[in-house]
Amino acid sequence: MKKYTCINDINNISDIIKEAIDLKKNPFQYENIGKHKTLVMLFFNSSLRTRLSTEKAAKNLGMQVMVLNVNEAWSLEFDDGTIMEFNTTEHIKEAAMVISQYADIIAVRVFPNLINKQKDKSEIILNSFIKYASVPILNMESATAHPLQGLADAITVEELKVNKRPKVVLSWAPHPKALPHSVANSFIKTMKNLAVDLTITHPKGYELDSDITKGVHINYNQAATIENADFVYVKNWSNYTDYGNILSEDSKWMMTQEMLRNAKFMHCLPVRRNVVVEDAVLDSDNSLVIHQANNRTYAAQIVLKKIIENLD
Repeated sequence: MKKYTCINDINNISDIIKEAIDLKKNPFQYENIGKHKTLVMLFFNSSLRTRLSTEKAAKNLGMQVMVLNVNEAWSLEFDDGTIMEFNTTEHIKEAAMVISQYADIIAVRVFPNLINKQKDKSEIILNSFIKYASVPILNMESATAHPLQGLADAITVEELKVNKRPKVVLSWAPHPKALPHSVANSFIKTMKNLAVDLTITHPKGYELDSDITKGVHINYNQAATIENADFVYVKNWSNYTDYGNILSEDSKWMMTQEMLRNAKFMHCLPVRRNVVVEDAVLDSDNSLVIHQANNRTYAAQIVLKKIIENLD
């Protein structure tokens, strides 16, 4: 693996999942593979699970870790040909090349602005690091993707499935803020590579990028969709067509125990209790959110291991 910026960087996801589950049994079995290797983690946005799980994963492999909250340092310039006479201090061309001298792998986390769809889809920050850095790039969430979360979710489903081909539902939920599409996008892409029956349910008008949802059944009736589901992944996302806007805050789409029934509940966290999902679901034995969060470490660790193995 040369880099990990999207789920498609994995050649055989079934093999990676099996290796991650094996790694989970003994997290220190490759504790020397990262000796004298450094992971630099760059955060353009705040993080809890991603920051801690990725740092833990790197240290389990024997790596040194350096963390920089980029926006607390200074603003970087990403556009070419810009006359830098305003608030940006350093261009990505120099910054990426300099950081590459300090790192064996660079991990980047950045959110979309949810204002300019084309700019977000261009992944200008992530792709600038890929272009100008001389070391592999790890995506810790970008404007349109969260492949570490997607892999952790795949590990969770594989570990806990009862049926050989489980029914998996991705359900939209209400939220007071406009949220990115990253988690939903990567979950869909990941599930499309697994032996599952995937259905998406959301209010009309909340269709995601059709290039990503192509081939996946969409049902606007939440209750009918969830019936007999094995796993229900609940996540809010803002409007894609009327980009970044909130068209609906319908509380009836909040996940309840009555709606969920016996299905396993999944969410990437953080989650707003009694807005996205009621307490009874989160506090039940069918809630997998803590299990998913734990698997974030092993998703990051198996990816870092694969990248280290391909370093020159």
